[in-house]
Amino acid sequence: MCTREPYNAGRFYPDTKKEIKNLLDTILKKEKPAIDYSLTEKNIIGGVVPHAGYMFSAYQAVHFFDIVKNSPKKYDTIFIINPSHTGYGSDIALDENDYWDSPLGVVEIDSDFNNLLDIPKSEIAHQYEHSGEVMLPMLQYFFDYDFKILPITITHQTHKNALTVARNIYETNKVLKKNILIIASSDFSHQLPPDVGKKLDSLVVDQILKLNAEEVEKVVREKNISVCGYGPIMSLIEYTKLVAKNPKVNILKRGHSGEVMPSNSVVDYISILFYK
Repeated sequence: MCTREPYNAGRFYPDTKKEIKNLLDTILKKEKPAIDYSLTEKNIIGGVVPHAGYMFSAYQAVHFFDIVKNSPKKYDTIFIINPSHTGYGSDIALDENDYWDSPLGVVEIDSDFNNLLDIPKSEIAHQYEHSGEVMLPMLQYFFDYDFKILPITITHQTHKNALTVARNIYETNKVLKKNILIIASSDFSHQLPPDVGKKLDSLVVDQILKLNAEEVEKVVREKNISVCGYGPIMSLIEYTKLVAKNPKVNILKRGHSGEVMPSNSVVDYISILFYK
């Protein structure tokens, strides 16, 4: 059995269980009054979640995770669809490992999906990538039941590849019939003044709210908007349209790194819930 070790512990999040718990305890306590717990009653499909350092982006991420935690639905498998910042591996890649480790313990990769999905496997695509890894300790912190994960890295972010991912998950789960949750890992605009980043991000958010994946790609490319995980976002949009006749999208929280460390050059974070 092969295990992926936590490459980014101590970088994007603390490297001990106690420190992770203390940090997320503090952030969650601050954010709880603003979390819309009415959404826990919805049939949740997944969400867009930021993947920067916890000290910056967890203020947005905890909205998604605490809503899902308090939902009556329990999930067998959590798909973590993330972009590649390293450029390693194939255009779309599953992982070759059997488990992922974190300071909070080991979680099993869902071998059923990993073996049945028509997507190549590449250990190097996941080995150094942070945008999938940072989701695991948060899942472990919030979820008090056993679950498996299925990481998918998209190196070449196109609507075609996003559609391939969505259709693969949908068709495979028609056979496996598991309760699954889809996380699209993405930050939004990078290193821009807050007002500029928010204006550009809104062009993308408008298309997300319309569930128009092709227009997400179009506006990102035409306006050169630095949304780093627009491939995973498109995958979630296309999967949502496959499983729901009348899906809904809800913006949970928007923010940026300058709210934590004042700067006129910030990274934007948005958490978004998709549900039936």
